[in-house]
This record gives sequence, structure tokens and C-alpha cells, in this order.
Amino acid sequence: MSTATLVESLTQLRQALAGVRLPLTLPGSAEADKSAREMVAQLDDYILPRLDRLDAPLLAVIGGSTGAGKSTLVNSLIGRVVSRPGVIRPTTRSPVLVHNPADLDFFSSDRVLPGLARSFDQANDSSTLQLVAEPTLPQGLALLDAPDVDSVVSENRALASQLLAAADLWLFVTTAARYADAVPWEYLQAAAERSAAVAVVLQRVPPAAMHEVPSHLGRLMLERGLGNSPLFAVPETTTDAAGLLPDAAVTPIRDWLATLAADKASRQAVVMQTLDGAIGSLTARTPAVVEALQSQSSSTAQLWSDAKASYAEASRTMAVQTADGTLLRGEVLSRWQDFVGTGEFMRGVEQKIGWLRDRIFAAIRGEAQKAEDAKVAVQSGLEVLLREEGDAAAERVENAWMANPAGRQVLQRTRTDLSRASVDYPSAVAKVIRDWQGDVLELVSVEGADKKTGARIMAFGVNGVGLALMMIVFLNTGGLTGAEVGIAGGTVVLAQRFLEAIFGEDGVRRMAKTAKDALDARVDALMANELSRYQSALDAVGLESGRDVSLQSALDRLRSERADDGALAAAPRLPALEGAPEERAPEPASETPAIAAPVADVVVPAAIEAGLPSGAAEVTTQPRLGAGGIVFPSDAPAERGTFGVVPAEAVEGTIIDVDDPQGVRVERADG
Repeated sequence: MSTATLVESLTQLRQALAGVRLPLTLPGSAEADKSAREMVAQLDDYILPRLDRLDAPLLAVIGGSTGAGKSTLVNSLIGRVVSRPGVIRPTTRSPVLVHNPADLDFFSSDRVLPGLARSFDQANDSSTLQLVAEPTLPQGLALLDAPDVDSVVSENRALASQLLAAADLWLFVTTAARYADAVPWEYLQAAAERSAAVAVVLQRVPPAAMHEVPSHLGRLMLERGLGNSPLFAVPETTTDAAGLLPDAAVTPIRDWLATLAADKASRQAVVMQTLDGAIGSLTARTPAVVEALQSQSSSTAQLWSDAKASYAEASRTMAVQTADGTLLRGEVLSRWQDFVGTGEFMRGVEQKIGWLRDRIFAAIRGEAQKAEDAKVAVQSGLEVLLREEGDAAAERVENAWMANPAGRQVLQRTRTDLSRASVDYPSAVAKVIRDWQGDVLELVSVEGADKKTGARIMAFGVNGVGLALMMIVFLNTGGLTGAEVGIAGGTVVLAQRFLEAIFGEDGVRRMAKTAKDALDARVDALMANELSRYQSALDAVGLESGRDVSLQSALDRLRSERADDGALAAAPRLPALEGAPEERAPEPASETPAIAAPVADVVVPAAIEAGLPSGAAEVTTQPRLGAGGIVFPSDAPAERGTFGVVPAEAVEGTIIDVDDPQGVRVERADG
């Protein structure tokens, strides 16, 4: 896999992540949304720029807790004040990036941290990156003083996270009093999970605790996957007039950083370790975002399904009620009786079929007002049914959505009252009915286009013929009982006989089906229009359809390419500390008691068999004493609660308290 191919797949993933929207508050959605934004920021701030310039200067971000002395450490490493510590907590100021003048071009561009403006002056603006050129800082190395990870100001915490995610190397600063705080360990745990290059600086260690505290911190680091990370312990001491630590206190850290900067292979090892860990973190974190997107999509899909089902039920109910005789009662039946004859007469309908047919003909020819009254009654009957079903459908949707957490959120967000039919629904209902009645009259006219049939229709009247056809559409006596069956059913049968005399049996059957289909279609369209309100409410949520698919596709591509190549994963890791420095512990200030412990009295535990005797030569790993203390290789066993015993021949110094269960203390050979 070439770098260009990797960049292409990461860019695809970045685009998919950038489009992630999780508007519904569902379990895990807030975390997934935050994770997506963090991954996009890390791709922009670090991964893509670093892949573009693998040979770029090493960026070491100094992060840590409030008051841990981050700025003091940066200034002490440089030897002058370049980053002013905050006196008042919390302090909002620009993050400070110290670099060699020869590396200015890289850091002044937007290739790294493009979201931050550049400034060469101090500013109290968290959106501005202050650049400080320092000739004494080795070329190829830059130090970035980040805000507090546990700041009470959310913007500061967010910026700290962003800067740490953009680091090649985390130089995490804590104190003897606060090294066990929860928030810093959240960051360190994240670093371990990402296989990021990390070094820890433990400051303000009381002289009496220079053995116990670093040992305990080393044990915690081992338990949390940071057993191979350098640990520097700085004893509690006073600063000079400029607020700088004694030079000897920070020399081990400075020398180690300088070694990394000077050695291309070491610098590349740090970069590749962190870069691979960052990309691996993307592949590990993205599935949760995909799952959150799928959860949002499935929730909205369920809401839409509930709404469609409700209005489909409304259409089905209307289709049944307009065919089962439901309309042939009440006002409609009364007006139809008035049109074709009196109720008294209808009671003898079976004996007077011929006379009733004559009355229908007479009514059609001469009683236009009664035909109109019957038509209006049909309109009213249909309108009552449609309005009832419209309100019932809306109520069913509201009940279903209120039972769903996602549905409740959608209802709360919309300004439209979705608990009942729309404001325009009554007028839409009236129009549907008028239009359908027009369909019926048009159908009668079309069917009577030939001269013979047309003459018959003209003789009897289009309205009357159309009204008779409507009665046939409503002909299904399953919804009628008792006398209604005899009256309504009988009159409608006669209406059918009358129409058959004009159009023929097949023609009437075809016309009745066409008219019913037209009514059903118009009702369906009416309900679909009402249903669209719910689609609009779901659309307003802002969830993009198919985003989960595109994100999963981008993730699969990245996973496949990493599996096929593995070059980054196989790259060397952060090198262990090498060489024993000759510097003695710093002399304490006159105001404080003498400090007997050496500056770099550091224990990093490694897991071997517990209970080895003092001076044991049998060890499972070969740790080395370096500028920061004892460092164990990354392939050391990792059994919880056991510690490495350093054989005398493995270090340049004197081993003290090998049998101490807290760890191993080493004192330098010259002190």
C-alpha cells in the first residue's frame, strides 16, 4: 500500500465522518457524534498532514492537569520564558508552539492544526496558535504547551484534546499530588489504546517519596498499557527568579528529546508509532459511529413505517366503507328515497317494481332539485367519513410516535400539530368529493358518447344518471341491517336495472368499477398528502439517508488496505532511553532542605516472577538505565501486580531495595 493509496482511503473516511449527523438523542448518539468530530479533527490536524510530510519536525505536545507546571517545564527546557504560566485559574490564552527557526515554514502553514490562526505575539485567544522561534531548540523538534486537560472551561478542555490528538509525542505532565486523578488517566488510557508515543513527567515529588511515588505511578502505567513509556521524576524544588526549574532537574528530559530530534531513525519511530496508532484508533472507533447512524436510521424508519401504516389503514377503511353500504343510511338514504319515491311506497317495492322503475324515470326527468339534494347528501356523508378517518389516522400516528423516544423528539421539534388532521384537510376533503362526483358525471358522459346512449342520458338527465351510478358504487349491503337492507338494497338494485337499460349489464359493471377505483385513488392521494406532513417532520430532523453505508464502505476499504500492507504497524516503536547521564541531582535552594535523591530516580515496572531474591540474575527482560530512569522493552510480560528486578550488570549505577514490593530504586554511580 502506497502512501498515496492510504491518503486516498483516509480522505474517503474523513468525508464520510464529516457528514455524520446524529440529531436524535438516542443511547450512544452523543458519544458517537463527539467521536466522529474528534476523528475528523485528528485527520485534519495530524494524520493527513503527517502522511503528507513524514519527514516534518517532531511535534511534542506538553499536556496535563491544571497547575501541573506545564508552562514551567517548557520554559525550563528552553532556558527562558517562552510560555507564560497562568496565575489565575482557569486561564484562557493561546497555545504556545516553540520551534527551531529553520522549521518555521512547516508550522506557519495550515498543514498542521489548520483550524488555528497563527500569531507571533502572546494572545488570550484559544483559537490562535502562538509561534515562538527558539534557536537553541534542536531542528526537527517542536514543543507545544497545551491548555489544561481538566480545565473548568470547556473550550480549553476541547482544545487540549485537539492538540494532544495532533501530537507525534505526548509529554504528559502531572504531580506527585495529582498523578492518580481520573481525568489525566482518561487521556493516558486513550493514548495507550491508540498506541501513541507517550512520556510522563512526574513533578514536585517530595524528596522522601522519590522512591514510593514514581514506583506506584509506574505500576499504574504498566496496568494501563503504558509499561514501556518513559517516566521522568522531578523532585520538589524551588524555581529561580524567572520561574525556571534548576537546569539539572530537566536535563534528562531535554537530552532525551534532543536525542529523538537528532536521530532520524528514532524520530521516525516515534512518528510511525503514533501515526499507526492514530489510524488504528480510527478503525476501532468508527464502528460505533456506524452503529449510531444505523440506530438513528432504524428509529426514523420505524416512525415512518408507523405513519404509513396508519394512513394505509385510513385508506383501507374508506375503501370498505364506501362499498359496504355504510353511506346508504341516514341523510343519503333519505334523500335518495325522496328522489325515487316515498318511504311508504318503498315498503311495497317488491310488488311494485314496474311502477318504481317508472318513478325513477320520472324523477330523473323532472325532479332536478331532489337529485341535487341527494348529491349534496352524498357529499356530506363522504365528508363525515373522510374527516373522521383523517383525525383517527393522525391520532394513531401520535400514539405510536409518543411511545417511541425518537418519535417524541420529532414531535417536540415540529411546529406543526400532528395530533390531528391538517388545517387544510377539511377543504381538501370537500375538493376530493367534488372532483370525484365530477369524475362520475364525466364517466357517464363518455360512456354515452354514441348517439343512442347519449339520447337516453339526455332524456333522463346526466345528474340523475350519475347519482344512480354513485348508489351502485355504494352497493354492498353488508353494512346494513333490518329494514335498511330492504329499502336501500331494493332501491339500489332498481337503480342498477335502470342503468343497465341505458348502458347494458357489462357497461354498468365497468362503470361502477371505474367510479370506485377513481374514488379510492382520490382518497389515497388525500391520505398521502396528510402523510407527507410526517415525512416533512422526519426530514427536518436532518438525518441523511445512506450515511451509515458510505461510512461503513470507507471503513472497510481502510481495513482492507491496512491488512494487506501493515507497513505502519511493523515500523519501529518509541526507542527506550539509552545511556546513563553523569549529571548529579540538582542542589536544592537554600530555603529548602537538602535533596538527597537523584533527579531521575524513576521506576517503570515490568512483569516477572515476584519474589526473586536480591541481586537475582534471572530476569525475563533486559531493562536499561537511561536519562529518565529504568525502561523496560515493550515485549515485557504484563502480569498485573508484579515488577521487574533489574540485575546489577544491566544498569550503570547502584541498585537499592531490589526486594522492595513497590519496585526498584536505582541511584546513579556517581551519586
